[in-house]
Amino acid sequence: MTLARIDDGGDRLVVVNMNATRRGALSPDLYAAIARAMEQAADPRIRAVILTAEGGFFCAGGDLNLLIERRKLTEMQRRARVDDLHDLIRAIRACPVPVIAAVEGGAAGAGASLALACDLIVAAEGAKFTAAYVRAGLVPDGGLTASLARLVPRALAMEMCLLARPVTAERMAELGAINQVVPEGGALAAAHALGDALAAGPRDAQGVIRNLVATAYDADAASQLDRERDAMARAAGGDEAAEGIAAFLDKRKPDFRA
Repeated sequence: MTLARIDDGGDRLVVVNMNATRRGALSPDLYAAIARAMEQAADPRIRAVILTAEGGFFCAGGDLNLLIERRKLTEMQRRARVDDLHDLIRAIRACPVPVIAAVEGGAAGAGASLALACDLIVAAEGAKFTAAYVRAGLVPDGGLTASLARLVPRALAMEMCLLARPVTAERMAELGAINQVVPEGGALAAAHALGDALAAGPRDAQGVIRNLVATAYDADAASQLDRERDAMARAAGGDEAAEGIAAFLDKRKPDFRA
């Protein structure tokens, strides 16, 4: 199965289709495929990246068989393996265009880390997000604790991580942690619709916005004001602003694709 491809149907999307084998269990090969998709997004034609999976389950997290093998490694070698996952999370966050997760069935362990690292998340009804690490005597990685701290109340983050209790897509949506809940089987179509909406917008401005929102969680107010000032000053002199302002004054839809 092709793990990553450019959708040439006019959507201007990179779609990463994670292998359904073992319910999308993560592996070094899958890390590499997703990272390549982030690199493809540097193409100015690309407007969004979608992470999805076949088989009715988004991602079951790390492959426990590989983790068993890692017990034979030194702690330094095991650190390097975790860094492989963390490099992937960094690549998602550094992607120049928005990244959308289309979640069917569920996202567990590092699969939840992967989904929650995305900018926009669409999940099917009944899909569950589970921090399953503690069941195997492990602890979260892939930035999961940072994502949960930003997205859900502390008590729920503790419940998810300490007790591995799954949280439904409906509950995550109520908390504002994901963007949309759709009927089962409809997550990918909904993600494509979001991609279409993004493709109609200003690519450069969208990239700057996602970076500003990302830094806002950790920055002090004064530093964030400076970032916004610098970003606005650049944007106001750009072609996208020229088209957007002209379209507003002309009472027409802007054509940012040009």
